[in-house]
Amino acid sequence: MTPFRLAFVPGVTPSKWARVWVERKPGHPLELLRTEAGAAEPAVRDGEADAALLRLPVDREVLHAIPLYTEVTVAVLPKDHFLAAADELALADIADELVLHPHDDTLDWPHPPGKPVEHRPDTVADAVELVAAGLGLLLVPQSLARLHHRRDLTYRPVEGVPQSQVALSWPRSTESDDIEDLIGIVRGRTENSSRGRQTAQAAKPDRKPDPKRKRTPPPPAKRPKPKRPKPKRR
Repeated sequence: MTPFRLAFVPGVTPSKWARVWVERKPGHPLELLRTEAGAAEPAVRDGEADAALLRLPVDREVLHAIPLYTEVTVAVLPKDHFLAAADELALADIADELVLHPHDDTLDWPHPPGKPVEHRPDTVADAVELVAAGLGLLLVPQSLARLHHRRDLTYRPVEGVPQSQVALSWPRSTESDDIEDLIGIVRGRTENSSRGRQTAQAAKPDRKPDPKRKRTPPPPAKRPKPKRPKPKRR
């Protein structure tokens, strides 16, 4: 059988959903395709993948998208940076800091924070290397900070900044049982429940009374026994 191809972007971990797929659909293999941040949407749109776990936004005229969860945005910085002493940062805390803005940035910035850096790295991985070299800070979803973890770096959550949403996306032109099953899996539904499908109980036809069938009359109601008068005492 042709495997169902599920693409996923860096920082997203589909392993728990893949295990459930294998348990529920043992005869239908699932192929996981790791793609770069900007390659997942084209892969689904061009038919190289059947669905993708990616970060919004996507072209909603071409693709369906079900948001799954929102990621915390963190600042990646050297461990010896003075901001590492704080448990949490505000946007004002990094206003005077050099902030790297890679070309594959997943955050939708109306205005990039901090002081601009003349050189824009191509990828988040490249930007992390520059942070380690002391050339600036980096704001990314926490999952990417964990993915590119280094011993000489740390990260802190930042308030008041954009956050990214991870979503399940597939072509609007494609509707199938496999897609429905995958939606149920990522949404945590049980195996017996699935959107758009009837359960065995719901699929049973309603029984209509047969006019020719003889009905057994109900038993006659029992009459209460008359009470005997009590004997009068003399």
